[in-house]
Amino acid sequence: MSFDTVHNYYDRLVFNEINEHYQDKALDYQQLEDMACIALNRLPPRYIRFDIDMSFYLSTQEHIEIQKKVTKAVRKAYKKIIKLDGLKKHHPTEA
Repeated sequence: MSFDTVHNYYDRLVFNEINEHYQDKALDYQQLEDMACIALNRLPPRYIRFDIDMSFYLSTQEHIEIQKKVTKAVRKAYKKIIKLDGLKKHHPTEA
């Protein structure tokens, strides 16, 4: 028996948020991965088999709220990475 389809619904959302808004922030691949881990740990786990299952059962308002939570979690993770890695001096307006 394989459980390959089971995954956290937030994984893809967090990865997309990072790829769309933080690729140009002068962070290396490891820092982006750390950022994803920090953001995902700030969000509640929602394990599903298929993303379409989640999309089908959520209202438009729930989708909006989830995206807001993801955006906030990733933004906080970015700030933490900046602080932990001593990059604040390179991004003074981002803190």
